[in-house]
Amino acid sequence: MGLTGVCGALKPLDPLMARRNVAVIGAPPLWARTVWLNRTKVVTISLPATSQSPTPPIAEVAQRLRDKVVRRGICVGCGACVALDASGRSTMERTATGPKPVFAPGTALPELAWDACPGKGVDYPQLYLDHYGRMPDSWLVGHIVATRTGYAGDPSVRARGASGGVTTAVLLHLLRSGRIDAAIVARQGVPAPLEASPVIASTAEEILDAAQSVYIPVAMLDILARLEPGKRYAITLVPEQAAALRRLQHSGHPQAQQIDYVLGPYTGTALYPAAIDSFVRAHGVAKDDPVTSLEWRAGEWPGYLEIRTQSGKVLRSKKVYYNFLIPFFVTRASLQSMDFANEFCDLSVGDAWSPAFEAQGGGHSVVVTRSAKMEALVEEMIAAGALVLEREDDLKATEMHGHMIDFKKRGGFIRNQWRRKIGLAAPDYGMEPASIPPSRKIAELVISTLFVIGSTAPARFVLRQIPESVIGPVFNKLRLSWKKASKPTKRKGLADFRMIVDEE
Repeated sequence: MGLTGVCGALKPLDPLMARRNVAVIGAPPLWARTVWLNRTKVVTISLPATSQSPTPPIAEVAQRLRDKVVRRGICVGCGACVALDASGRSTMERTATGPKPVFAPGTALPELAWDACPGKGVDYPQLYLDHYGRMPDSWLVGHIVATRTGYAGDPSVRARGASGGVTTAVLLHLLRSGRIDAAIVARQGVPAPLEASPVIASTAEEILDAAQSVYIPVAMLDILARLEPGKRYAITLVPEQAAALRRLQHSGHPQAQQIDYVLGPYTGTALYPAAIDSFVRAHGVAKDDPVTSLEWRAGEWPGYLEIRTQSGKVLRSKKVYYNFLIPFFVTRASLQSMDFANEFCDLSVGDAWSPAFEAQGGGHSVVVTRSAKMEALVEEMIAAGALVLEREDDLKATEMHGHMIDFKKRGGFIRNQWRRKIGLAAPDYGMEPASIPPSRKIAELVISTLFVIGSTAPARFVLRQIPESVIGPVFNKLRLSWKKASKPTKRKGLADFRMIVDEE
């Protein structure tokens, strides 16, 4: 068991780490400990044997989370458990597979930390009843008040957004109208270019600075413990985080109840941070030429990955090209989640993938309202010209994302089921598809095999040797061919898709 101290006598190299808890991890020598003083340096401190003293163990709930979720590889790094540590001594530490909780000795967490943990799985049917009072209108995309397509009325906001700029426009309107004091958003480049963190944006410019998509894991809920009493917030979350937040809210957690509006993107896949290192190495960037800026969706929609280095190199890759990173660096959370459309947000927003919108350019979004207050807000913004939206048929909007909805709803269940059969941990969402055609399971076998092979060190090594200018176009052609060939299988039975709720 590691020790935990506070930066004090040891001056942290990174000022952001001042007065932060420091995890002390066991090292091979008997009396040595390795201390992460900042995010790039490691210092090994030798301790005399006499200085070793027993440390209090973490309490039962924290132990359960560490043993059954973190150590078994199903933690999604949301940060909810750390936010629930009343002592404030536990932290979210950055790892190669995203943020993970480090519980300080003696940490006592409430049972709520286990109940709300999306890594082990949140009971979706119960949460539907708690939050909406009934089961969803659509088992594919959740409860729907209204579905629209369109974009932000302000061209500058639209241009800075990942697609139509709708989420950014709504956050700006909430702030300017006094409905919130600040927005909690994920921002790439904080505290370092290759990292991303939640930030509390209390000005319009701070919201605009976080307008871009972030495709690496961010511990958004860790920030709940730092909210100012009496203030009201909006927050942007990915699906598993939104489900966890709703569980906290319905359990009466005070900081969670300060969140008045929850917004989030349609969420398919995220990448481990190592994906960027692989990308820059494949472009011939030396390790002594650090990345100084990273944008996931730069330029005109659908955008491109843009990376700048200290030497002045600028790397750009079309979004449809850098998708080749997914089979090699897709996160475990992406594969185990069964929620694509962010079903517990007040507002869910995704790219409007249709030939008509793609031909127009500029970026269009699918916009789904899920609460009466958000529907009223959207109508208010349409009337004021802040949003340019038109009503869209629910089924038509769903079909724009049929491939990824299937990947989550049926594919996610199949992958989790297979993990359990081979003795691995997997989340339980309290429901399962009523039926899955055998052909769909065969298709999933192909998909999952590629993910397994791609995650190996040899496959990632080979990837680094192939220029993006070669693998990007080749991968995109293969991707389109696979989508076309598998479409009948992946769409079969999807129109009549329904879930069976576990009876316990």
